[in-house]
Amino acid sequence: MRRRLLAFVAGLAVLAASACSAPAPPRSDAPPAEPPGPVTLPAPTGPLPVGTTALHLTDASRPDPWDLDVDARELKVTLWYPTKQHEGERAPYMTAKESELFLKGSGLATTPYDTLSRTRTNAVRDAEPAGRRLPLVVLSPGFTKPMSTLTSLAEDLASRGYVVAGIDHTYESYATTLSDGRVVECLACDSDTDPGSRAALVQGRATDVSFVLDRLTSEWDGHDLIDRTRIAMVGQSAGGAGAVAAMVKDPRIRAGVDMDGTTYARIPKGGLSRPFMFLGSREHVPGGPDNSWDRDWKLLTGWKRWLVLSDAEHQSFTDISLVADVLGLKPLPGTMPAARGAELTRTYVAAFLDQHLKSQRQHLLDRPSSRYPEVTFCPATCGRP
Repeated sequence: MRRRLLAFVAGLAVLAASACSAPAPPRSDAPPAEPPGPVTLPAPTGPLPVGTTALHLTDASRPDPWDLDVDARELKVTLWYPTKQHEGERAPYMTAKESELFLKGSGLATTPYDTLSRTRTNAVRDAEPAGRRLPLVVLSPGFTKPMSTLTSLAEDLASRGYVVAGIDHTYESYATTLSDGRVVECLACDSDTDPGSRAALVQGRATDVSFVLDRLTSEWDGHDLIDRTRIAMVGQSAGGAGAVAAMVKDPRIRAGVDMDGTTYARIPKGGLSRPFMFLGSREHVPGGPDNSWDRDWKLLTGWKRWLVLSDAEHQSFTDISLVADVLGLKPLPGTMPAARGAELTRTYVAAFLDQHLKSQRQHLLDRPSSRYPEVTFCPATCGRP
């Protein structure tokens, strides 16, 4: 599953566009520069304050697929949701230990290991949820990435009236904190060259998602917060591939978005008729380096969009580019500014969800917009890079 890390010509590590990308360490003999102060994630754009809390769920019906000595699958699920509470302690982005393991795994040895634990979020920790029967969005991160790397998107969606459930897929990330406080590492990384491992990984994620939906919509104390008839899934990289797999497996998921992920799960020949959107970099233009979207486009038989962001790279859809400065990294020349990448991702994902979970027609999804000239509608108006 581990794919080549694109060169950091100007210092910014960019992952190859793959559902199961994993970085190879950049090398530098230069002494580490003094990092700038902590980053604050961009403020949510919706009208509602945001709360967040973490759940630890255990699926006793199956062993862990990566640690064969564990007879149950434990998942950490982070929830973001609307609240009436404006003030309070902001949730941590990562713990110091999570930051250490993530940076070590990513090969960023010149950065103080607790750097990402100082990143500031916008959600109030353990705030009281507000509202009832809200649409639910499941988020799934890229391979080796903790769920925290999609925090900016999660906070924004919650501020717009969604409940967001972000899944840390245990042992598929460089750092996952379990219920007993242990921080476990990436066992799946040891299997990333095995034949069929990519397809097995995304199928495992689909099973994780179905289990989480079972718990959140029935057994969880706050299940009345969720409208079980309005559920979508959004994922980046491996999480995007997982969105396809989860929709094929679980009809409760009404709509899905794949952000820059190679699709390893195969869609049945009869097609997938529920709404789906591809949102990616130029790796995914028709006839481009990754042909999985070409293959699957014809099998999407319902409402669908294929959007490509010019000058985006694999991490433009995550928080990684937003925190690059504190990691002492510089963007590649010609790469979309991090703030613009976050804006486009938030805007188009929210428009998709508003249309398909809230029945609010979004003309932004009908045609190119002069406000967002970086966004190309494929396959009609884009070609090979």
